[in-house]
Amino acid sequence: MSEPGRKVLHIDCDCFFAAVEMREQPHLRDVPIAIGGESDRRGVIATCNYPARVFGVRSAMATATARRLCPDLVLLRGRMELYREVSAQVMNILRDYSPLLEQVSVDEAYLELDPDQQASQVAAEIRERVRHELGISVSVGGAPNKFLAKVASDWNKPDGQKMIPPQEVDEFVKALPVGRIPGIGPAFQARLKVLGIETCDDARSWDLNELVRRFGRSGVHLYQRCRGQDNRPLSMDRERKSVSVERTYAQDKTRH
Repeated sequence: MSEPGRKVLHIDCDCFFAAVEMREQPHLRDVPIAIGGESDRRGVIATCNYPARVFGVRSAMATATARRLCPDLVLLRGRMELYREVSAQVMNILRDYSPLLEQVSVDEAYLELDPDQQASQVAAEIRERVRHELGISVSVGGAPNKFLAKVASDWNKPDGQKMIPPQEVDEFVKALPVGRIPGIGPAFQARLKVLGIETCDDARSWDLNELVRRFGRSGVHLYQRCRGQDNRPLSMDRERKSVSVERTYAQDKTRH
């Protein structure tokens, strides 16, 4: 499976851009808001808060569609410098718990703890500090590897945490729908469903050679993840501090 002594946390800011805007403008806290471009310029939603998600609004959705779903949606232009500033503050808090930090994007990161640190306690402290010091919330997942930690961080959103200790990995993964595996999108999931593969336990009945024959490298990925396997180390030297914002144009750009 994984190195038994590893304790990996995945920290994911909840609806990050929208959360920062709600902190800055408290009157927007309970109304549906989204960050993105206007519909008359073929805008796209970068993120939205949970009141907007109740109406079906999602990131990467066309703003025109979002407005049809939620006529009262408050649309805000992104303030990237502010988001980067808050992101840096979140990362500084994380570094107080371990120097082994991999920042994946502006709103998520992995943290690897020492074997003697209590993962659930660290996760709770991180959530409390971010809430108290920065006025936003994060969700945290803990597990013996990056794959499972990322899955766990999404389990009790928003402002939640889930720990998967080594002795519970096998049972947890067996029941996991393959669509919860990062990298398995809707199209791949549909192909697997045709073969009767809907959970990781279903996938375990297929041997590696057959999965590779059908799906190539994606078959290797599926074989490993459906067994809870992920030996990737944290990449501390990688600076992936991207801000996920869709750029759209009022008119098609001419190709040269």
